Amino acid sequence: MKHHLTLAAGLASLGGTAMAADVQLKFELPRINVAEYHKPYVAIWVEKPGANTATAQLAVWYDLKKPNNGGTKWVRDMRQWWRAGGRAMTLPVDGVSGATRAPGEHVVNLSQHPALASLPAGNYELVVEASREAGGREVRRLPFTWPVKSAAEVKVQGDDELGALQLNVKP
Repeated sequence: MKHHLTLAAGLASLGGTAMAADVQLKFELPRINVAEYHKPYVAIWVEKPGANTATAQLAVWYDLKKPNNGGTKWVRDMRQWWRAGGRAMTLPVDGVSGATRAPGEHVVNLSQHPALASLPAGNYELVVEASREAGGREVRRLPFTWPVKSAAEVKVQGDDELGALQLNVKP
């Protein structure tokens, strides 16, 4: 099962020159055979290598249906995202917040995400963190260069909470 999420529209602009790039993240949330399964919370953000501070917040999937925004209580379990800038956010955030997803392959199209528009040129990591209530937590990093000057594909394999991840970028 594939889910497509296109986040807010806008073209990246750096130094007065419009930069458009095709940026797509594919990743798997594996089916985990446990007695009490909860859909994972997932955060996707960009940071400079070694900085541990979010440069751009791209997506946060959590339980949006809990009364009184109660699902936000558990977002701090995505510890690296929380420390990297999640605690400074007031959820929900338009174009960033979304509902949890079931196990399967997910495709996130980041091509026109406005947060990428403000990225200065340089080397970055796309960071994906997944955390489940009564379950585990996992973080994976996929390096990329901005602005995108040539097509590139980065693949990493998760261990438990994340399966295969693939970042594709094209100018």
